[in-house]
Amino acid sequence: MTFQSPVGGVGGGRGGESLCQVIGNKGELLGTAAAELDESVKLRPVAAAGYVGRDNLEDYPMVLVQIPMCNEKEDWPKERMLIQVLDDSDELDAQLLIKAEVQKWQQRGVHILYRHRLIRTGYKAGNLKSAMSCDYVKEYEFVAIFDADFQPGPDFLKKTIPHFKGKDDLALVQARWAFVNKDENLLTRLQNINLSFHFEVEQHVNSVFINFFGFNGTAGVWRIKALEECGGWLERTTVEDMDISVRAHLCGWKFIYLNDVKCLCELPESYEAYKKQQHRWHSGPMQLFRLCFVDILRAKVSFGKKANMVFLFFLLRKLILPFYSFTLFCIILPLTMFLPEAQLSAWVVCYVPGIVSMLNILPEPRSFPFIVPYLLFENTMSVTKFNAMISGLFQLGSSYEWVVTKKLGRSSEADLVAYAEKESDPLVVETTSLHRSSSESGLGELNKIETLKKTGKKRRNRLYRKELALALILLTASLRSLLSAQGIHFYFLLFQGISFLGVGIFMFASYP
Repeated sequence: MTFQSPVGGVGGGRGGESLCQVIGNKGELLGTAAAELDESVKLRPVAAAGYVGRDNLEDYPMVLVQIPMCNEKEDWPKERMLIQVLDDSDELDAQLLIKAEVQKWQQRGVHILYRHRLIRTGYKAGNLKSAMSCDYVKEYEFVAIFDADFQPGPDFLKKTIPHFKGKDDLALVQARWAFVNKDENLLTRLQNINLSFHFEVEQHVNSVFINFFGFNGTAGVWRIKALEECGGWLERTTVEDMDISVRAHLCGWKFIYLNDVKCLCELPESYEAYKKQQHRWHSGPMQLFRLCFVDILRAKVSFGKKANMVFLFFLLRKLILPFYSFTLFCIILPLTMFLPEAQLSAWVVCYVPGIVSMLNILPEPRSFPFIVPYLLFENTMSVTKFNAMISGLFQLGSSYEWVVTKKLGRSSEADLVAYAEKESDPLVVETTSLHRSSSESGLGELNKIETLKKTGKKRRNRLYRKELALALILLTASLRSLLSAQGIHFYFLLFQGISFLGVGIFMFASYP
């Protein structure tokens, strides 16, 4: 008898290997494969069960979808879902268009409500807090939150809600962001590197090993009971997502991150918008750190979790790295060029930052050609981040300033389809396939209104004085380095100075 073995040999012609031996070898291989599969499953959250069919609607938990400005198609039985459009607009034109859009969906039988606050305090946290105070919210078990530029897939709830089954201590299921305009310009490419590392490494690792990471403020599903038990949305900082995450974790709740569930959105395409966004993202955490540091120390969680929260969640990315980059590359290194007795090793100046940049780029290997611009730009952004960190830490004037990040509306139907066609990921293609139908949204009219309002305004670039001043210092130091024959320092100072100069004269695309 002839038998094809699992490794490609023939059972009767290779040293008389018996069928039993082959079956034994096959079983051993399958056992090894099963063990490897089991290890991979441990790194990827698996839902206890899914939701198939709609014969028994009672099997579907009640879900509240909150959209601080967006439109949403249902993937959940409409009898078990309510959509809140939380509009904080202060312009009548925008309010009327959004109301008309909501009424259009209401006429189609969708459970959707329009809410507009008369007293707009507390920014986004105040908006969410107001929405959660409605009496009918008591009927719902979960709440899904999406920002205006986010486009969840039609099966978003079916991919996230099942993870709550059998896990009464689970508070949050967070999905990953995917960007429709990541290749739009150099600035969006550099942002994509940073955020890919954040999701692929920081969120993923923390989810697997300590069941805690920061809620990203959107594209996540919360258990309403968890929100209520940890105090709900508070208006004390501009990073309400980090605030609620810390309080929920200190109360013993756990989080899950789904790296394979992607929610499409867009990146800011101008340096001005990105700079304001980064200021809030670095000022708010330091302000929150002041408020909750004592609570972290008193919390009944392990010392390891406290250390992780203080060092990694707050200090490393939000304080230590901006401080290190700013002081080393913008102050210490240029000064050493004018002090012959002071020397910095090439490892400190080039190799360590280079290695760190390579590690950041690993989750997005297609961005490897941009490793040098990424390193230079991160050092340039350290000025903004350092300034924001100081303002938040010491409660300076701009620490509680919320500026909405301007987007160009690229997460529209046409851009989503283009993104899907460009990406090879079947998950993304599946997510965007249902957006091909003709859009009837009135949100396009909003862009027309904004365009009309800005008609007549000339497009002009803005000068950033801090960046220009540092460019002058760095370029002067590079010239001094050249005269003193300090080669490697010269090249670094030269290119870093050019980077500051480019940002200072507003090299990236700007809004009118």
